[in-house]
Amino acid sequence: MPIYYPDILQQKSAPKTFSYVEKDVMLYAVGVGMGADPLNEQELDFVYEKRLKVLPSAVTVLATANGGFWPPANSSASPGSRETTLDYTAVLHGEQKVELHRPLPPSGAFTVTGGVTGAIDKGKDKGAILFNESVWTDAAGEKVVTLTTSSFARADGGFGGPSEGAPKPHPTPTRAPDKTIEIATRPDQCAIYRLSGDTNPLHIDPEAARVSGFDRPILHGLCTFGITCRAVLQAMLDYDTDQMASHQLRWSSPVYPGDVFTIDLWRDGKEISFEVHVKARGVTVVKNGLTVVR
Repeated sequence: MPIYYPDILQQKSAPKTFSYVEKDVMLYAVGVGMGADPLNEQELDFVYEKRLKVLPSAVTVLATANGGFWPPANSSASPGSRETTLDYTAVLHGEQKVELHRPLPPSGAFTVTGGVTGAIDKGKDKGAILFNESVWTDAAGEKVVTLTTSSFARADGGFGGPSEGAPKPHPTPTRAPDKTIEIATRPDQCAIYRLSGDTNPLHIDPEAARVSGFDRPILHGLCTFGITCRAVLQAMLDYDTDQMASHQLRWSSPVYPGDVFTIDLWRDGKEISFEVHVKARGVTVVKNGLTVVR
């Protein structure tokens, strides 16, 4: 079914109340590789209930019904408008941003709402870019988290929408990195990460991967997102999650389980820029990364 424009901008999800517990927080942290070294007490804080911290990127999956991927769960168009659906075998995550208006507790209950905020038409046979925003609020109606997502719908271009208007990406510094670290992913990283709620078969089923144009399952984009969040905390913030106000990136190439990330980081005041390379394959997998600190 084609994208209907501008009707798609009226597609919203009904408010949904959800909750998470300490086990969800710990499982997510393990899914992005934390706790692998039992003697690393700073990472132990993310996988052990004694003094549990929440990795800020966990907000992308803790509300599993609205984990940042288009469309919002239970989305619907406004009365009188046409509802769009997509060819999901051809949809890829393009960019992700999370803003934390305050640090998250190890367990809690919140309400999430979401909707489509924009659509860019790249042209027939060139795909479309869709933008979605989800907002968490607490029992008092105060905003807690804002998630902004772009998705590349490779098979859904040519719907007659605007061809420009996407936000400009954060510029990566041109000087040498202030710090570079390496983080290895596990061959079974997808199998662990998907237990947090992202069960897209693209990341576990070889046949589903081939249907989507890949020779084997690829790592969840949001798993890579979590690993970069972990990297910024490790390299620049001494694992102080309270400092992180927002975290965002743009994916530029698929990641395969077992890839070793080389992560370049730059600090300029309250801005931490980052970029991720897989040297063994000669590719840059993340560009235009930015963390803003409080």
